[in-house]
Amino acid sequence: MASLSIKAKAMVFVVVVLLQLLTVVFGFSAEAPSSSEQREFDYFVLALQWPGSSCKNPGKCCPSNACCRGAESPTEFTIHGLWPQYNEKGWPSCCTDASFNENEINILTEDIQKYWPTYRCGTTSTCHQTKGSFWAHEYEKHGTCAAPVIVGEYDYFLTTITIFSKYNVTKVLSDAGFVASNTEKYPIEDVVAAIKNEFNNATPKISCAKKGAVKELWLCFDKSFEPRDCNLPNSCPDFIKFPTYEPQEPNKVEGAIPWIADVEEII
Repeated sequence: MASLSIKAKAMVFVVVVLLQLLTVVFGFSAEAPSSSEQREFDYFVLALQWPGSSCKNPGKCCPSNACCRGAESPTEFTIHGLWPQYNEKGWPSCCTDASFNENEINILTEDIQKYWPTYRCGTTSTCHQTKGSFWAHEYEKHGTCAAPVIVGEYDYFLTTITIFSKYNVTKVLSDAGFVASNTEKYPIEDVVAAIKNEFNNATPKISCAKKGAVKELWLCFDKSFEPRDCNLPNSCPDFIKFPTYEPQEPNKVEGAIPWIADVEEII
């Protein structure tokens, strides 16, 4: 193949520079979805985990397992992930070839460990037929699909933590009298009403384990991060509870904590 002329090379250079400027100024991304069958998402789900359910029967303890931090173990809702969703059933996933790079979010490490901890040891699947951390899984599967609203790993984690902090579900429920307890149960309609009253009348989705123990609570947002209805059915009985648990100390429990699969699979 003949080499490019000087004029052609100059044109290529101009195009590259323009694309870089667009990326910086407007947040455009030059990366294309990995599958032509996927399209841009319609809204976001902020999926929250209740530690009293996720940590109820911890197996193996290790430094990465937030269930095993003793007095520092979480007692409030924590982040599972920020997931782009379609209005109809389904969601995009693994939208680019980007790989998680922990160095890109070093400045956020303290907040991530506090508000977005993992409840397991070991690794899980990523988008590249490899194994990686909980955060690698969340970014590669979901975060890469958040463009053009969120572009890049750092913005994905920072935006998620910011939205989580602004819409503090634990505080809303506590102020309304819904507190952690292994015995006290509350009408789910009252819990939903308390959240709707604070968050623009937007209906959340709640998922439960056995006996009405809350596992996850989802808040839904439009692309401007204004609350909207989740329009998804709750998997809970009429009365629910927010169970407590006894935090473990690292290296004092043997076995293997089971991997809790992404709850979006139940849609």
